[in-house]
Amino acid sequence: MNIAMIGLGKMGGNMARRLSRGGANVFGFDVSAETRNQLASEEANFQAFASVPELIAALPTPRVVWLMLPSGDISEAAFTEMKSLLAPGDLIIDGANAMYKDSQRHGAELSALNIKFVDAGVSGGVWGLQNGYCLMFGGDQDAADIAKPFMKILAPGADRGWTHTGPAGSGHYTKMLHNGIEYGMMQAFAEGFAMLKAKKEFDLDVAEIAETWRHSSVVRSWLLDLVAESFSHDVELADLNAYVPDSGEGRWSVLESVELGVPAPVMATSLYARFASRGNDDYAMKMLSLMRNAFGGHAMSKK
Repeated sequence: MNIAMIGLGKMGGNMARRLSRGGANVFGFDVSAETRNQLASEEANFQAFASVPELIAALPTPRVVWLMLPSGDISEAAFTEMKSLLAPGDLIIDGANAMYKDSQRHGAELSALNIKFVDAGVSGGVWGLQNGYCLMFGGDQDAADIAKPFMKILAPGADRGWTHTGPAGSGHYTKMLHNGIEYGMMQAFAEGFAMLKAKKEFDLDVAEIAETWRHSSVVRSWLLDLVAESFSHDVELADLNAYVPDSGEGRWSVLESVELGVPAPVMATSLYARFASRGNDDYAMKMLSLMRNAFGGHAMSKK
């Protein structure tokens, strides 16, 4: 079992480790020489290469190349390079958080060159090396069959935590909505714990409540486990900035709901809350204050 992993960041690096420890021969490249060489020093089944062409030349055919790169321009450049380096019968697996329509386009472009394609949604974060990754992947059946042995190594078990979702694009579509659901769940926890913290008259032990909810509660989840673990070290969060970025998939989920005409108010609201955390609503809040003053004479707070 031979596979190339291009992109050895937080996710790609640990995926390369899990594949290597699961018996696959991993050929790895990252723009950081330190990162790729560190992996080579740690893992017996991992070889580091100084360039992508050098890696592709060394990889046995038919080649399996997993791209674990940021979606957008970086991934597009990698696809362009792969099309010039790979041959008919080779397989590209795209593990980026890519827009599913881009994956459909990539699948069609590669099919015209007789290069196989799989789009893989990957969940598990920095804990994937230890716990395994949840994988949802799209592509033709023959491409999926080539990818499955690697998916079984990466997943929590050979019989669970992975699924072939359908044709190209369906893997990233499924992962997009997975992340949209994740946005809503995170927002609900954030709002609930904020209200617990704000109820000063009860002097609630928020960390103890989080730990209690982990056991037999209907809201128990891995997210809650992570919250409880974090609260055991710091419940005040005084050193954190109230700034929450979004990776793109939450936005795409909301746009998809509009295209489908399917209501998704929780996803939409959770996305807008992230926008608000960045000060994007400051002007709107000033306008609210202005209008309250204009019609009701309510006081305005000025700098």
